[in-house]
Amino acid sequence: MKKRILAAALSATMIVSLAGCSSGGTSSTAESSSEAATTESTAETGSEGGSTGGQKVGLSMPTQSLERWNRDGSYLDQQFKDAGYETVITYSDNDTNRQVSDIQNMIADGVDLLVVAAIDGEALNTVMNEAGEAGIPVIAYDRLIMNDNASYYVSFDNYTVGTLQGQYIVDTLDLDNAAGPFNMEITAGDPADNNATYFYQGAMDVLQPYIDSGKLVVVSGQTDFDTVATAQWDSQTAMERAQNVLASYYADGTQVDVWLCSNDSTALGVSQAIQSDYAGSNQPIITGQDGDEANLKNIVDGLQSMTVYKAVSNEAVVTLDLGKAILNGDTIDESLITNSGWDFDCSYDTESYFTSDGNNCPSFLLVPDVVTKDNMTEKLVDTGYYTQDADGYLHPAA
Repeated sequence: MKKRILAAALSATMIVSLAGCSSGGTSSTAESSSEAATTESTAETGSEGGSTGGQKVGLSMPTQSLERWNRDGSYLDQQFKDAGYETVITYSDNDTNRQVSDIQNMIADGVDLLVVAAIDGEALNTVMNEAGEAGIPVIAYDRLIMNDNASYYVSFDNYTVGTLQGQYIVDTLDLDNAAGPFNMEITAGDPADNNATYFYQGAMDVLQPYIDSGKLVVVSGQTDFDTVATAQWDSQTAMERAQNVLASYYADGTQVDVWLCSNDSTALGVSQAIQSDYAGSNQPIITGQDGDEANLKNIVDGLQSMTVYKAVSNEAVVTLDLGKAILNGDTIDESLITNSGWDFDCSYDTESYFTSDGNNCPSFLLVPDVVTKDNMTEKLVDTGYYTQDADGYLHPAA
């Protein structure tokens, strides 16, 4: 039950991480950006036994401006430290040049393994080549890196995230039986994030037949990814675009029935626009992803309908076990899953993801889950990921 042990152990680490660096390190360096905090910590013998021989793992996270990356960074840092590895963790302020510099510093520092959540999956070619020349294996974490030196990919089934959002809309509106038509708008994610197109495409593959039949109507006509995308998943950007859409197409009280949002930070912006600028009388269905605290509050309050939750503590468990296997020189295939003892679902996929034409990237894909007001206690509280106060609001487990 690694995920429950991990969640219980992370209170102090999460608190310090939110301030800009991880806890428990033997040294700490704050870089010029408040988010590009770096910590190093050394533990020679892991909690599961055995010495790691002083091996060092570099963890490169994109930003601390989104809640989920604080969680990812803290979980990964804690997992590798508890297993006996020295860690270096950086947050690069959504600045690709900063991330390149951070990774170059890790390479110069002699890390044995890199775990990289890319800001832009197509902008790390030079530094990935440097890692390859140095013989440092790379795990592309959560976001695929489009470079053949990315050895493995650990993420959730991102296409399924979108299909879950789309199917929730189909089921909630009862599109197969209701007369309709229903009005819908779309807010997608960051064009620099390879996952964003998977989220979008998964949802649209479910919803497109209903758009084609006229059951769903995108009143603004804005459906292509480039038009509905949101740079850096920014809530303010999502809010401003939603305000423009509402002012242009819904100011007369026309009802918007559903707003497809690819994640919680964009959903937060859309929800704010609905509250401040929507002339209609109904509360639209609003989708999301990640389980951010503010969005879970909105779900309790009826301002957001659902979120697709990805248990990033489990993602950290997979990344640790994969990292250990790489550093031990073990054969890596389906047996990593069968021998792991994980109490969550994960698949080994060698066909779906490519770092270049013809070069597949072996991938470990976890399964996301739909969370609503009706099941959030079961899905998030009973599993130990969150606590719930008397008002029904959820908070990351301390």
